[in-house]
Amino acid sequence: MPSTILITGCSSGFGKATASFFLACGWNVIATMRTPQPGLFEDSDQLLLLPLDVTQPDSIADAIGKSVARFGKIDVFVNNAGIGYFGAHEAVPDEAIRQLFETNTFGVMAANRAIIPHMRGNGSGTIINVTSSVGIAPMPLVAAYTASKYAIEGFSESLAYETGVLGIRVKIVQPGLAPTTHFAANSAASGDHPIPPAYSGHAARYFQSMQDYPTGYTTEEDVAKAVHAAATDEGDGFRYPAGADSAMLAGLRASLPEQEFIRRIRAMTGSEPAR
Repeated sequence: MPSTILITGCSSGFGKATASFFLACGWNVIATMRTPQPGLFEDSDQLLLLPLDVTQPDSIADAIGKSVARFGKIDVFVNNAGIGYFGAHEAVPDEAIRQLFETNTFGVMAANRAIIPHMRGNGSGTIINVTSSVGIAPMPLVAAYTASKYAIEGFSESLAYETGVLGIRVKIVQPGLAPTTHFAANSAASGDHPIPPAYSGHAARYFQSMQDYPTGYTTEEDVAKAVHAAATDEGDGFRYPAGADSAMLAGLRASLPEQEFIRRIRAMTGSEPAR
């Protein structure tokens, strides 16, 4: 029997690409999003489109129940849904921070909590939490977003020990910067990106540095392949950088002393401190 995967946030970007990739690999796929859109995928007996809002526990439970009713069980659960935010932190409104954490942190925690009993009953399963390369190397002007993703990094590692004794694996996929996704359009607080005048020079240097990045950026296919690697890896792998930029940052973090790593990131992002 084909394995079954449920993926959140499949209306575009990483989630849509991941759902398509697993369908092509012969899996049963439950592609979820807040508002299902017919026509996003080709019709298939192995595809189930469902509404799922990670900020609504009843919505999560309903999607899990319908998925099990259709396919019998869920082997892999991918928490991909998320929102972004650019802005100098002193100007980021509380509303935006709370929206970030409701989706990126509390929503992921709620989804993990909801799927664990099902996997525990089966004695097996894999949970994949999609974080970000900011979990490897925090970047400027995304402090609140970084915090929401960093929280899931720690949460997932702790949870992996907790559920491993039950036969449930927990893993992390860390995408890098993907200009072709809707990161900015899906931002909290209606997409406002506050950059006060005091930060404008730094912001300009940072945005220019992103144009001159030392590697390629992450693609949707990179993330789909990383999720597949995590889903099919029966070893002790835990973190899976996705994309050339994410892999580069992971390599730097692992190979450099902390002071040198920070110096490199400052130089890379135009963030040299005032003297």
